[in-house]
Amino acid sequence: QVQLVESGGGLVQPGGSLRLSCATSGITFTLYRMAWYRQAPGKQRELVAAITSGGSRNYAESVKGRFTISRDNAEKAVYLQMSNLQPEDAAVYYCYAKFNLGSADYWGQGTQVTVSS
Repeated sequence: QVQLVESGGGLVQPGGSLRLSCATSGITFTLYRMAWYRQAPGKQRELVAAITSGGSRNYAESVKGRFTISRDNAEKAVYLQMSNLQPEDAAVYYCYAKFNLGSADYWGQGTQVTVSS
């Protein structure tokens, strides 16, 4: 059974930082491209950051220079370090895994990030 379990969300003041974690099980982690998406109320889900099996990264323009995605293949986990958080970053953040060699993909249940003073 495949599981992606996010953690690390919460309430933070503007300018603050959070680190999201996504623990995976049931997949051969090194064969998956991993990503973080987010969805704010009334908006479409959007890609925040992605990292390939080889470690190549890409980011949404809105988070470049503030967010860093990383992965630990030994721990089968992916992380999102978020700094200088702003109210517009508030959303439910989802972990996403995409199989490199086929169409299989999986979503986590999401973790809420609230940015407010």
